Amino acid sequence: MTYQLFYDWLGSVGQTTWQHQLAQYTTRRLSPEQHGKLPEWQAMLKALPVIKPSEIKFDDVIQIGNAADVDAQQREQILAGLKLLLPWRKGPYQLFDIEIDTEWRSDWKWQRLKPHIQPLSGRAVLDIGGGNGYHGWRMVEEGAQMVMGIDPTWLFVMQYQLMQHFIQSERHFVFPLGIEHMPPELALFDTVFSMGVLYHRRSPIDHLMECRQCLRSGGELVLETLVVPGEAGYALMPENRYARMRNVWFIPSVDTLIQWLTRCGFQAIRCVDVSPTSLAEQRRTSWMPSQSLADFLTEDGELTVEGYPAPLRAIIVANSP
Repeated sequence: MTYQLFYDWLGSVGQTTWQHQLAQYTTRRLSPEQHGKLPEWQAMLKALPVIKPSEIKFDDVIQIGNAADVDAQQREQILAGLKLLLPWRKGPYQLFDIEIDTEWRSDWKWQRLKPHIQPLSGRAVLDIGGGNGYHGWRMVEEGAQMVMGIDPTWLFVMQYQLMQHFIQSERHFVFPLGIEHMPPELALFDTVFSMGVLYHRRSPIDHLMECRQCLRSGGELVLETLVVPGEAGYALMPENRYARMRNVWFIPSVDTLIQWLTRCGFQAIRCVDVSPTSLAEQRRTSWMPSQSLADFLTEDGELTVEGYPAPLRAIIVANSP
């Protein structure tokens, strides 16, 4: 799958050094020896039928084509490819009448944040931890000039590439890298999204500074993360796991999160939404058949199985100085 259009865009905005570095790094990351399943996944992508969808809609359900666009054999081939890439976490999608009921109703998060952010029309956007690119497609629909999604998980990048095989977008690319692989002091993007990432970082302050360094002066950070009730200065550090997740480090109160952003130099910081994660928003489905939120909470849903407050998520919007 080519990223050449993105590299060309980098050259057009004066990022020629990073243009070449990124191309070399991406090629290495996607070489078959990097992951045991990459050869199988890449062979599946290469064998996908070449079909021009009759319609593409980047709505709450990302819709690509319809049933009449494919014959029975092509449909079965695409379905087999989709199932090879299980589990599907972010969505939902509909691909040639195949309904992909993902673990997360990612459209609900988008509906919560969309009224509170700067319009994306004409903006260069970075989507950190963007997974298979669901929210990136929503950003394209809002008129973003270019969306760079980054996620170090190969599976999610393969899921993006399957969708991109049929969409062929010239404005949305998901790369197999993390925020730590971005150049320092980049100052390139008009909007940076960091959603569902902060609590996975050992150093949340470093993550916020990395987000700031990716933003141009006056650019906007859209930060969505777990929070807990508490006063300024309070943050929960789980003893071991949180909701059975191993890699959760710090879950701040909203006021603490605002303190962190202030210390990192952000301005016009405002919390625009705080919502509990419901069992309807994150759940087990046939496309994500392993355990999900219901398995991670006590019977009354008030606590995680470890005894911590149940997931509560905040959206903070702030500006780079």
